Amino acid sequence: MELWVIWLIAVGVLLIIEVLTQMMWALCLAIGCASAIALSLFGVPFYWQIILMAVMALFAYVALVPAFQKWHALSVDKKGKSSRTGMDALLGRRAIISEEVRPDRPGRVRIDGDNWQVKCVKNQTKIPRGTEVVVTGYDSIILEVEPSSSLK
Repeated sequence: MELWVIWLIAVGVLLIIEVLTQMMWALCLAIGCASAIALSLFGVPFYWQIILMAVMALFAYVALVPAFQKWHALSVDKKGKSSRTGMDALLGRRAIISEEVRPDRPGRVRIDGDNWQVKCVKNQTKIPRGTEVVVTGYDSIILEVEPSSSLK
């Protein structure tokens, strides 16, 4: 069997391992093996192929890991919203009261087209319709809000 075929099999196995484990080392080794294929096709001795594979895998690790860590840490879309999901995605969002909030009964707001029941936990005063509020928490499916003017 030709040496480049063995390198190609190694690339395939390492890519499968990468997909299954999502550990960057397998991707970096696959990049190293892929670069060794080129040397193998040109008939360069095996020890140079091993050296290039090691150097390219190390280079890929040094270059890709910080880039992926930075990309993962950002996890913010173009509008500056966090990539949180579910109820956590609503935290910090601003909305306008569509039905007055009173201490004795919750009101309502619309966020992204959804109508949410809200209550004001911190100050037990009423919040009139049309007031801008910020979502500060939630209890089950009832959002907890505060007037945005009180947060400044």
